Amino acid sequence: MIQAIGLTSSPRKELPPAVDDVSFEAHAGRVTALLGAPGAGKTTVLDLMLELQRGRGITYFRGRPLHRIAHPAREVGVLLGDVPGHPGRTVRGHLRMLCAAAGVPARRADEVLEAVGLVSLRDERLGTLSRSMDRRLGLACALLPDPHTLVLDEPARGLPAAENRWLYGMLRAHAAQGGTVLCTTADPKEAARIADHVVTLEQGKVVADQEAADFARTRLRPRVAVRSPHAARLSALLAQEARAAQRSVEVVRESGNRLCVYGSTCADVGEIAFRNGIVVHQLANETGDMGPGAEATDRTAGERAPSADGPNAADNPAPSDGPALGQAPASARAPAAAPAPACADTSVPADEAAPADAEPLSPTPHPPTITSATDAPEAPERSAAEDTRPAPRLRSRNTGRAGSGPELPPAITVRPAARPLRPLRYEIRRASGIRTGYAVGVGVLVVSAVMAVLLARVGHTPQPRLLAAWPRELPLPPAALGAGLLGALAFGDEFRHPALAADRGTVPRRLGLLTAKLLVASATALLLAVLTVACDAEVLYLLYGREIVEVPADWLPLSAGWLGLVTGCACAGVLAAGVFRSTTAGLAAVVAVPLLVVPLVREVTDAPSVRTPVPLSARWREGAPLWWPFGGERHLDAALRLVAQPVGGALALSLAVLLCAYLFTGLRSRVR
Repeated sequence: MIQAIGLTSSPRKELPPAVDDVSFEAHAGRVTALLGAPGAGKTTVLDLMLELQRGRGITYFRGRPLHRIAHPAREVGVLLGDVPGHPGRTVRGHLRMLCAAAGVPARRADEVLEAVGLVSLRDERLGTLSRSMDRRLGLACALLPDPHTLVLDEPARGLPAAENRWLYGMLRAHAAQGGTVLCTTADPKEAARIADHVVTLEQGKVVADQEAADFARTRLRPRVAVRSPHAARLSALLAQEARAAQRSVEVVRESGNRLCVYGSTCADVGEIAFRNGIVVHQLANETGDMGPGAEATDRTAGERAPSADGPNAADNPAPSDGPALGQAPASARAPAAAPAPACADTSVPADEAAPADAEPLSPTPHPPTITSATDAPEAPERSAAEDTRPAPRLRSRNTGRAGSGPELPPAITVRPAARPLRPLRYEIRRASGIRTGYAVGVGVLVVSAVMAVLLARVGHTPQPRLLAAWPRELPLPPAALGAGLLGALAFGDEFRHPALAADRGTVPRRLGLLTAKLLVASATALLLAVLTVACDAEVLYLLYGREIVEVPADWLPLSAGWLGLVTGCACAGVLAAGVFRSTTAGLAAVVAVPLLVVPLVREVTDAPSVRTPVPLSARWREGAPLWWPFGGERHLDAALRLVAQPVGGALALSLAVLLCAYLFTGLRSRVR
């Protein structure tokens, strides 16, 4: 159950708030529609409910606000707009990454793919999916952690009729199993058709909170849709006949040759047209809108573009022999609590209406009919000790019959992880799921090898710089720049293509997630540094012989400095991208270390003190306690020598500043 209380958005400058004191309830076992014209505040209400936007008010999900729920993704499944994800990631890889983020078994990805009918597209890239397939994938992401509540923002917008019916059939099946469904829509007829309860918004305020039956009776009214090449003449004749019979008939002229006649029937309009010799191309019953903005809504409906099912699919619905692929049966689409209005919308064919004795989608043969909000089955409250387990719900099983309707993915049978996030597994799948990292690594190796060959041909380059492909004219070697770019992508792509939006924010600022990103970036940087030196040495050996690649005597401190430089650049890229939320800013922070920070550190450390002419770097090494057991003073002395160098000191200082800035921004976002 959802309880939204006093939701009010923060006003901008002197403008009124987009949402003002919105309160409503969405009960378990029912589909609740949040209805409103574009700009009415539906999306803002969802953002306030999910704590994705600042404002006042509170929302309880089964008695607890979202920030008090240990595993938000397992309680609330969210679909806001398009699927947030990198366009180069595969469908299956994206879902497996979210499995690690939600702490559920990896095989759950295959279960939801089968439920939404995307098994054949599991290896397709997200950027190649159509609108319909994107909606299916979005629903799969929402159902992945087996949540009790589904919150969707206009899920059927832009979908053809068959996909529309399938999607709402899945939502109806989820509600039939005791779940809570809240979705937004701008079409009143669609809200009356798919919902059990309708909450109407206008200019950011609740203007109606009704059952679907009451909404259909008070907001919608029947009308006759007529298309004729002589629409003007037919309109005048209808008005004349109404005055003569002293009947209340309203004729609305719409775009082209379309008329909407209120207060009459198809038989009366057809007889008048026949007696006067007027050709009629369409004559059908429809349901019109009487609410706010009704004229604009009706006009939009009259000018609607043809659907994907055909040019005149809305005007001439063809009877079907059975449900289409992925289409829900009539019993799953019909609201359980609200009878259909007197005149059905012509966008739904008459043969798709639910029969009176149709059995709703439910795991029991004869479930009780939900007739009011108090009759809706409420899911039991879970204690804090049971918070790590998904809400127990019955599941319908597909019997394999043709046209049995959409089947929800099975409940999670394996106990989820004790933590709401498996950050290390998530980060490994995130980094390895796209080709960008591999392309950067291959580019670094190729550029380093070519640069090492050129430096060897020119000569006068020390062997350590030759193996690292680091000319004196460049501030950083290619391996360090590549490691910094990979580190910046670790957070930059998260903000460009957020994957954890359902888990309170685009990128949750958890220290566990930051630690995982730093570990993966450091391991990748170490691997890149070793491969760079190995490839450069191999190429130089093949071209110039063994003498040029001999191991130097001081290889240990040189190796430590090289690995520390590359790893530090990778960590700096991660922290800078997390602070500034940009890959470009992360890479710029890495480049700024040798260009800006190193001269400043060199000026400070190399300058003698007023009391002694010894530089600061020498005083650090001399003043440190080097008498450690088991020869530990040698390792400490080596570390101090690295930090005392201008590049090492600048990199350490930059990492400390970026880490403090990251922690500060994370603490400030929590305080707000």
